[in-house]
Amino acid sequence: MNIHDSIIAIVLIASLGFFASLGAREYQERLISRIGFFTMVLQTIAVLWAVMLWVINGANPIHMQEITLYATKGYSFIIDFYIDSVSVMYMSVGVFLTSLITRYSRYYLHLESGYKRFFNTILFFNIGYTVTVLAGNFETLFIGWEILGISSFLLVAFYHERYLPVRNAVKVFSIYRIGDVGILLAMWASHHLWHENITFFKLHNYTLVHEHLSGHSVIGIFISLCILVAAAAKSAQLPFSTWLPRAMEGPTPSSAIFYGSLSVHFGVFLLLRTEAFWQHQPSVRIIIGIIGLLTTLFAYPVSRVQSTVKTQIGYASIAQIGIMFIEIAMGLQTIVLIHFAGNAFLRTYQLLISPSIVSYKIRDMQYHFNPNAQSVEDRLPEKLRNTLYVLSLREFYVDKVLTILVFGIFKYVGKKLSFLSTANIAIVLPIVYGAALLLLLYQQSIPPMLSDYIPNMVAIFGLLLVMRSFVERKRPRLSLFLVIMNHLWIALGISFNESFDAMHLYLYLSGVILMGSLALVLLTLLKIKEQSYFDLNQYYGHIYEHPRLSFLFFISILGVMGFPITPTFIGEDVIFSHIHEHQILVAFAASTSYVLGGISLIRIYARLFLGNHVKNYHEVALKTS
Repeated sequence: MNIHDSIIAIVLIASLGFFASLGAREYQERLISRIGFFTMVLQTIAVLWAVMLWVINGANPIHMQEITLYATKGYSFIIDFYIDSVSVMYMSVGVFLTSLITRYSRYYLHLESGYKRFFNTILFFNIGYTVTVLAGNFETLFIGWEILGISSFLLVAFYHERYLPVRNAVKVFSIYRIGDVGILLAMWASHHLWHENITFFKLHNYTLVHEHLSGHSVIGIFISLCILVAAAAKSAQLPFSTWLPRAMEGPTPSSAIFYGSLSVHFGVFLLLRTEAFWQHQPSVRIIIGIIGLLTTLFAYPVSRVQSTVKTQIGYASIAQIGIMFIEIAMGLQTIVLIHFAGNAFLRTYQLLISPSIVSYKIRDMQYHFNPNAQSVEDRLPEKLRNTLYVLSLREFYVDKVLTILVFGIFKYVGKKLSFLSTANIAIVLPIVYGAALLLLLYQQSIPPMLSDYIPNMVAIFGLLLVMRSFVERKRPRLSLFLVIMNHLWIALGISFNESFDAMHLYLYLSGVILMGSLALVLLTLLKIKEQSYFDLNQYYGHIYEHPRLSFLFFISILGVMGFPITPTFIGEDVIFSHIHEHQILVAFAASTSYVLGGISLIRIYARLFLGNHVKNYHEVALKTS
């Protein structure tokens, strides 16, 4: 078996293990755990074999072009794989720690009601991790990136009968969605810079990169900053740091593998993977270093005042990743990889033993209590010390500022659109959309000065619809319908740009229309069954009595938001490639719609199907538990 076959085997083993786990029954704990463990053992063997062959062949970067999913004139969507020292380190650490977690979870989650669901999600995460680490271009990386985001939401909301895990899962997904926009905009700008789907292998061609950036320095900085936003969101760097401790609501094994060791380091991975592109842009390196430094200075005092061991470990990990950002800015790639491995192993160990340590410390304090020695903070003036303590407890108000500046603006605009009720939308939307279609049909008769503004106006109108969906609280079907209409308006706005293959529109809208229609039907069925408990003002927990309907609705909204299960995933990338370089407003409207639409859909699912069950004959956990 050569290295090419070994890489394919790594991906196939991860996929087959996940699908095999889906076939097991809920009560078959031994079978489920064995599928998970042996999947990871086989994948570990395949990884070790691939690494050995890579080293024997000289440890040089290897690029493999595998599958062309879609190709047309001037565009192709290709699944690429790329092997170098970064992917080798991440693969090796990933398979070892995931194997450890699957073994540990076999006993830790014994007799847990969600035993199968946990292993399904871990193996699903393993697919995303494998694809992301081995990705050879942005398109392939984005497939794994999306899988990581969804599996993270599912693991944080594992105890879906409780309020806090569900609320925090939605918050984590919202921050991840911001990171997804960074990747999307970087892909969009890259299309215009390279006029192709650039591979990570080509980025190491200094002459090629220098030639393209010499006359397009602004685009180069824009791409680099988009990548940095995605990396900062994924690795919980400022201003996105506060989601990581809240993600610790999931089971301890998932906290260890996600937020202690693997998933939280993907921001570091993204910067390392694209380093060849931005390393000769001093301004970008300075910004990366500053973000890392500020995050470290922020996370250290906040970790000192945490009341739970898991959140303390979470902030300690954030501080270490901030140091990794500084090392990346300095070009110390080897040190970063060693630092990543050390931090991943340490945080996994700390989180897995944290329940035992807490129990031991409680007993130890009862019998052998000694007051702490004088700390560094005790040497500070009392007023400054107290101020730092209160600010650290409040997390320096980072979360509040982010909520107001990012989501608060969209909520404000959405509430101003409250006149868009079901009746008004049924009248206004067809008329306005029909008028826009007429403009498209007679585009040649429109004055050139006016035609340049029409795509912006249509795309902004679509963004307003999804803003209205973002704040809707009474009518779930209206919220869902507005997200679907947003996709139609974005597609229409981009259609004004040029005459392109209609297949591009079909690709983009196929999953939206099909899955959106299915979701509307499912919500109608739920409304018939639960007439009195059908709005978005609280969590209703309908998954208890309607598990199949809940599962189908979750799959359908994934299709609407562009998850890689329908052609819409490819269509999104194709449609973005038709947004012109100067159409910043259209790109902003499309990407922002992508964020808000995904959050609105997940919010509908979470509030209707997750949380405490509204009927009192089911078990109900305390809201603060």
